[in-house]
Amino acid sequence: MSRARVVDWVIAVGVAAILLVTGLTKEHSGSPLDLLAYGLLVVSGLALIERRRAPIAVLIVTGLCAFGYQALDVDMPAVAFLFAVYSTVRAGHHVVAVLASVALIAALPLAAMFSLHDVAASLSRARDALEIAWLIAAGAAGEALRQAERRADEAERTKEETARRRADEERLHIARELHDSLTHQISVIKVQSEAAVHVARKRGEEVPAALLAIREAGREAARELRATLEVLRDDDTSPRPGLAHLPDLVERVRCTGLDATLTIEGTHLNVPIAVDRTAYRIVQESLTNVTRHAAATSAIVRIEYGADSLVVDIEDNGTASPATVPVPGVGLLGMRERVTTLGGHLHAAPRTSGGFAVHAELPLDRP
Repeated sequence: MSRARVVDWVIAVGVAAILLVTGLTKEHSGSPLDLLAYGLLVVSGLALIERRRAPIAVLIVTGLCAFGYQALDVDMPAVAFLFAVYSTVRAGHHVVAVLASVALIAALPLAAMFSLHDVAASLSRARDALEIAWLIAAGAAGEALRQAERRADEAERTKEETARRRADEERLHIARELHDSLTHQISVIKVQSEAAVHVARKRGEEVPAALLAIREAGREAARELRATLEVLRDDDTSPRPGLAHLPDLVERVRCTGLDATLTIEGTHLNVPIAVDRTAYRIVQESLTNVTRHAAATSAIVRIEYGADSLVVDIEDNGTASPATVPVPGVGLLGMRERVTTLGGHLHAAPRTSGGFAVHAELPLDRP
């Protein structure tokens, strides 16, 4: 049980006990109607247990109880009703609180008339049962606390937005620094090594293995730097590809000469954003690896929407086999980190029939 719930129980039981004990100390006729009046006192107090969940309903119940025990000649202040007014105003239902208060102010003299049959005495008892000043104070207290909570929420939201903006600015600053300091140098290495290899082959000379390694390292460094800069410059305001963009991705891969097919089974209307983007990145990275390293002629992409998970499968007919130990690269490591963060599972390994397979299961029921 939460702390707020415990407080509500304590207040409700306390008010009910005070009303009942005070009512029993007053003079009464001992008729069965007195038992009904005491029951209304207890009910009005215990109704406050639900004042946070259903403030309007509690306001109505406490008001009817106050009218009832006043009509049964139990002269008690409408304490529970004042608590209900406070809770209703705090919840933002100002008009309802005002209308209910006016209605009870008008009804209490009529309730007192049933037992006193004296207009002056009825008006006096009604005024004592529900002092206007206390009613205004309860409403003002509820409104003051509501405004304070709203200001606190606004301050917290502003703080989060400021922190997010600073993080975005720092990320963009890092991206600019990486771009300015590394992109030019890596581009020079890549261009010079490409030119050296081209000239050597044109002359019919044997290309040194070290030069080929430098060329490949330059290409890979350029790709990794480009991917890193894309991640750093990415934010929530820019459009990000997801499952809806998979057909376009597969079509672009087909243009490279790879026979790639996409199969989608089932439908799911509420795929979390993180799952949507992660599934796309897994397919993108897998197909990139197929076109670069697998020496494959075909690849199959399957997306299966389950009741509580999204399954992503990518298979190719490349040269990978269980006898060869794949070298874990940055791409596979990034995929595994993304899937693990979402609480899913990833299996990437050569197939027994040849080729490579990536299997990912992403839960759909986690934020």
